[in-house]
Amino acid sequence: MDGPGPLGDFLQARRARLRPEDVGLPAFGPRRVAGLRREELAQLAGVSASYYTRLEQGLSRGASAEVLDAIGRALRLGEHERDHLTRLADASRRTKRARRPQPEHVADETRDLMRALDGVPALVLGRRTDVLAWNGLGHGLLAGHLDPLAPQSSDHRPNMSRMLFLDPHCRELYGEDWRRKARAVVGNLRTVVGRHPEDPLLAELIGELTMKSPEFVALWRDHSVSPCDAASYDLHHPAIGALTVTQQTLAPLRTPEQVLVVCTTPAGSSSEAALALLGGVALA
Repeated sequence: MDGPGPLGDFLQARRARLRPEDVGLPAFGPRRVAGLRREELAQLAGVSASYYTRLEQGLSRGASAEVLDAIGRALRLGEHERDHLTRLADASRRTKRARRPQPEHVADETRDLMRALDGVPALVLGRRTDVLAWNGLGHGLLAGHLDPLAPQSSDHRPNMSRMLFLDPHCRELYGEDWRRKARAVVGNLRTVVGRHPEDPLLAELIGELTMKSPEFVALWRDHSVSPCDAASYDLHHPAIGALTVTQQTLAPLRTPEQVLVVCTTPAGSSSEAALALLGGVALA
């Protein structure tokens, strides 16, 4: 294994965020780097320093659930972070040969559901946030400057993570909420990488964003993990002006690696009226 790998990177990042005084330890002497020393973290978790060091360096792959739980408590991880730690540890035990994944497809049932969402912007994202399908309102609200037929080509599908960091339209669309949206997207990508560490297309996406976006690099180094479940954003649309939408993600049962994203507005609000106006433009 070259380097500590995703598990080691995550442990290092979380250890660096804790100070001795945060966990009731005395702070003796100057520290070359921020955060707890490996020996201190091992002490808190009740494991040997040498064992923890091997785990963080990617040299040990056999951490038990009990050990991971103890390390999670010592690092003061939240629920999503503990789940992420477990997924990373499970992935580190596997030695799969990287294969180029097959193109993702939208199930007929999901397309039927999208058609039923009349008047609601909706799109289907693959596990790497590729746009697999969108309805007219979903396209008009989030990416009206792109070809509406683009998701039909597996080689040229828009990618929402790439668009958020590299497309000026998305930055202008989210305005002051852009950074909050970016943090949510990166937290979700961290979760996906934990589930699929050997996915070469996912690695290509992360590599491209790392090379082209310093803001992505800063957020990626934070190692925050969070699901993109539901959040409200104030958008600034070039055609209909300001509106507030709540983006919710639903997981189709037959394709759990995909999500259906729907954008809703409060009943009777100016945002609902703006979406109705956009719907008229999309149907014209």
